[in-house]
Order: sequence, then C-alpha cells, then structure tokens
Amino acid sequence: PALFLRRGLAPDVYHEAVIIIIALVLTGNMFEARAKRATAGALRALVNLRPRTARVARDGAARDVPVEDVGRGDVVVVRPGERVPVDGEVVEGRSAVDESMLTGESLPVEKEPGDRVIGGTVNRTGSFRYRATTLGTESVLAQIVKLMRDAQGSRAPVQRLADRISGIFVPVVLSIAIATFVVWYVAADVAPAVPAFAAAVAVLIIACPCAMGLAVPTAVMVATGRGAELGILIKGGEALQRAGDVTTIVLDKTGTVTEGKPTVTDLLLPATPTGRAPASEEEVLRLVATIEAASEHPLAEAVVRHARERGLATGRAQAFDSATGKGATGVVDGRAVAVGNEALMAERGVDVAPLRAQAERLAGEAKTPMYAAIDGELAALIAVADPLKATSREAIERMKRMGLEVVLLTGDNEGTARAIARQAGIERVVAGLLPDGKVAEVRRLQAEGRIVAMVGDGVNDAPALAQADVGVAVGTGTDIAAEAADVVLMRGDPRSVPQAIALSRRTMRTMKQNLFWAFVYNVVGIPVAAGVLYPALGLLLSPVLASAAMAFSSVSVVTNSLRLRRAGVA
Repeated sequence: PALFLRRGLAPDVYHEAVIIIIALVLTGNMFEARAKRATAGALRALVNLRPRTARVARDGAARDVPVEDVGRGDVVVVRPGERVPVDGEVVEGRSAVDESMLTGESLPVEKEPGDRVIGGTVNRTGSFRYRATTLGTESVLAQIVKLMRDAQGSRAPVQRLADRISGIFVPVVLSIAIATFVVWYVAADVAPAVPAFAAAVAVLIIACPCAMGLAVPTAVMVATGRGAELGILIKGGEALQRAGDVTTIVLDKTGTVTEGKPTVTDLLLPATPTGRAPASEEEVLRLVATIEAASEHPLAEAVVRHARERGLATGRAQAFDSATGKGATGVVDGRAVAVGNEALMAERGVDVAPLRAQAERLAGEAKTPMYAAIDGELAALIAVADPLKATSREAIERMKRMGLEVVLLTGDNEGTARAIARQAGIERVVAGLLPDGKVAEVRRLQAEGRIVAMVGDGVNDAPALAQADVGVAVGTGTDIAAEAADVVLMRGDPRSVPQAIALSRRTMRTMKQNLFWAFVYNVVGIPVAAGVLYPALGLLLSPVLASAAMAFSSVSVVTNSLRLRRAGVA
C-alpha cells in the first residue's frame, strides 16, 4: 500500500479476499471430493461383501480360519444369517440365500445339494455345507469388482469431445485474462492496475475446466455402480454409451426368452409295415441319452435327465460328433445312433415322413421335435418343451414402449419358434439358424442402419454377441465373464434388458446435461468476470464471487451425476 500512497493513489487491500477465496476453493474441493466418493459407493459396498473368516470343517470339527486360507475342495459350514465366504457347491443341507447384492434378485434363492453358491451372498434360513470350488481372483465377486473398476476407469466416446475442449481451454483462458488486464489498464482513468489486476484474477478463478473434466467420468462411475445394484454389469463407458443408441433388440430363444431348462414331453415311435420299430421306447431313449450325454446343449441335457428319471443307465458313446445347429451322432453298443433335426436326418439318408406330421403338430404347441435314427432307420420322435419365462412378455412389452424393435432368432424349427414368439408377443421371427446364420442376420440388420443389441446366453451365440453393436449376455449369477459381451445380466430375468437400455439412455442425458452446463457456465462466467457488463450495468465480478461460482460449478456437475443412483426401471 505504501507504494500506491507515495504516488498519490488510494490502494484497495484484498487481505480478506485472499482468505475467502482460498476458503471457498477448499470448501468446493471438499464437497466435490465427498460427492466423488459417493459415486464409488457401489464399488466399495461390493468390496466389503466378502467376510474375513470362514468356518471350515477339518479333522471332524468346524473352525474359523481367514478366508485367504480356504483351499479348493475344503468343506465350508454356513449358518443362518452368515455370509457365504467363497464360491462353491452345496454338498449337505438346504437353505434360502439372498443374492440381491450381486444379482439384484429381490427374493432369496433356494439352495440344495448340487447347487452353486456365490461368495458374499447371505444365508437366510437353514444351515448347509458346501465344497469350495472357486477362490481369490477367480471368484464371481472378484470378477465383478474387477469389471466395475475397469468400467469406471474407462472413457466414453463423448469424453473425447470434453477432452478436446479442455485441451484448448487453458491457453484460451490465459489469453482472455491477459487481454482483460490490458483492456482495463488502458481504459481505467484512475489507478488502472487495480481493476485490471482484479478482473484478470477473477477470469482465472472463475474459469473451471474441472467441470468439463468431471462431466462424463462421474456419470460413468455412478451409472456402472447403479447397474451393478440392479444386476447389470456394464463393461465400460463405450458400451454404456452405445447401449443408449440401440434401436433393435435381437433375442436368442433358449435361455433368454425361455427358461433354458427343457423337459421331454413326448416320445413317439413310427408305425412300420411290420408293426415293429427299430427299437423299443426304453431302448431308443437309452441309446439317444447315451449320445446326448456327450453334448452340452440344453435339449440334450433334457433327454439325459428324462432317461435317468426312468431308471435307464446311459453307456459310453464312441465316434461322437456334434453337428452344430443340427444334432449329434455316434456309436453305442455297436449301433449307429443319430439324433437331431430334419436336416441331420436328410444328411444321414433317413426318411422322416412317417413322423413329419406329428413333428409339425408338436412344433405348433411350442415344443421342439427331434428325430432319432438307429442304424439308418427312423426310430423315434422326441419332443422337448422349454417353457416361456414368466417375465418375458412383460420385458418385451417394455422394450416396445421404449420404441425398440424386437427380433427373435433361434435354431429351432419355424413352427416352434413362431409358437414361442406368439406367447412372448414378438412379431418378427427368424428360425432355423446356425450360429453363423445368427451373425449374418445381425449384419443384415446393421446394414439397414439399425443399432443392434444381441441378447443371448453367450455360449452358442457368442459370435453374434461379438458382431452386434452391443452384446448382452444373460447370466445366472455366475457367468459374468462372457468375453463376447459388453453387458452381462447377472439374473436370467429378461426385464433387465430394458432396464439396461433405460439406464444407458438416462446416463447419456446426464452426461450431455453436465457438458452443456459446464460449457454454458464458462461461456457466461468468463466474460462477466472480464467485465463485459461493466459499461452497461456497472457490474464487475469480484474474485471472491468468482471463486464461489467456480466451486459451485464442479459440485453441481458431480451432484447431477449422483441423481443416477436413484435411476429406476424402464
């Protein structure tokens, strides 16, 4: 001040302004940090799910050991109200387990011997013992946490726009601050350095690249966390953004629209001129089940299960061969056995005419007919029914209300596919597709300009999941690492599909709101701080108010993103 007084100028002292500016900036940083911590709340909640100890049965007694000391094959005891420490398979006892924190399923899931349990879930009613099967980083919980960390650290394509703006933001603001100082210094009549310096400082303080930098990452973090709470794992910001642009949903039938747990409903033998079939019903079922025991297809599992329920022992197949999308062949007890659709029978030179009418009738009842041939002769027609999921029709109605076109793809025959589609409320059906045919259909839809999401179980439709703009794998609470998928639905509930699309759309709206207001804030705030309103209104923004505005801008962007934590269903 003495320097100004010696020159006959009245100095303005900013001691309190400096303190207030620093206080406001630090306060803003504090609120911003608290808000950012809240965005990662879902991830922290998942990390904290795993208990620190497990009760392991060793040497005839149950003892508590650190969960890190549990080995594969150890038998773990879980009592009511306790968390399951590691993944495994129930070997003794029955209970209901709450899996909501991992899958979003609100109702407890009944567990009995042979069922899988997931580490971090809560045992509700009974006690049970299970054998530890998956440990450490291979566990379901660890994989979910890794996916979420990767997703929350990823960048959405819209972030590139914010990065480009931020890249030129700093030099532009510095140039504006220098220009502000020069203009005020030249224009002011008395003590020009004082208003010039104050205006330049106000420009530097109010300019906030942080708001633009936070606009997208905070929304991605909150959205992926909210998705995990709903049982929807989104593998990154790019997948999150693409899902919001989807126009067409392509659904695989088995395990997606239907339960994926088919059962044998009919077994018909052909009428022959001699009145004798190539084999009896029990013999046909035993031979076919032996072939199907080597297959992983859900329909094959249904045949094997049916044979065992009837007390038939399956043998061992030789020369087994699986014809993708057609069926399977092999040799059992010296007899050549083939089971599959009409295309496979045609390849083997088997005439299916005696049972074709029955096959068409069964297909019209939403059952999947399979022909069985023994030693080159038609031996039986086996029908398998895979019931529609209870929530499939509701899910498809939601998709339609959201303006999405729904297409059903299946390797099943036309009659079965259309019967299931009618029950589900789907108009567009493409049946009889092999895995490469599903890929071709997805490509055709993309060529028409559609943004396609393919929804399947990630097994035989993995190529189509990879081809789609967004691949959605329907899991069962354990299948979370489907490599071909961009989104994994932890529950088998098809209603999660419109939920995922709705979450993505709302997230994109939030990102755009954040970027818009961050941009508007700087476009309006910087000129005001520079003094553009002074000639007309005599208004000059003080550095104190500029610091308050800067803090508010960052906090408001993060707070707007936090609203996604309340995002509901479609």
